[in-house]
Amino acid sequence: MAQFASPMPSREFLWNIFQRVDRDRSGYISADELQQALSNGTWTPFNPETVRLMIGMFDKQNRGTVNFEDFGALWKYVTDWQNCFRGFDRDNSGNIDQNELREALSKFGYRLSDTMIGLLVRKYDRFGRGTINFDDFIQCCIVLQTLTSAFRQYDTDLDGFITIHYEQFLSMVFSLKV
Repeated sequence: MAQFASPMPSREFLWNIFQRVDRDRSGYISADELQQALSNGTWTPFNPETVRLMIGMFDKQNRGTVNFEDFGALWKYVTDWQNCFRGFDRDNSGNIDQNELREALSKFGYRLSDTMIGLLVRKYDRFGRGTINFDDFIQCCIVLQTLTSAFRQYDTDLDGFITIHYEQFLSMVFSLKV
């Protein structure tokens, strides 16, 4: 995603946005506040699961919220994903189809079968249209990256195969933040 990175906006710009998003004036942004502030470009609410994952990634105090400092990094993260998404949404439809997802994941270094790409589209297509919206695309990529990192901890020879016993598998899965 580095090729899609955007410059960090000014502190004043971020502070103004932070204050608008922090509706209860707590000094922290909750998942509900963030969800209301984000747009996926389809006039539907941002996926609450995606918001939860992003809050978890940037919440350094494990409070389920982000403070202003965390918010700056989160804002840049969402903006970078938005630029990335637009780069792969070749037909400017506002969503990613199976071919566009295959291209995106291939650029990210994933070599997945058409069957697996189809499974990902079905899993992250909340509306049954055969496409993935922006917010669901973020969630798909976060989960895929998290699962890949967990797998690689056991794939020490990087051959794409691991041998683990059931409790190792359960421990790996239940310790993930997905």
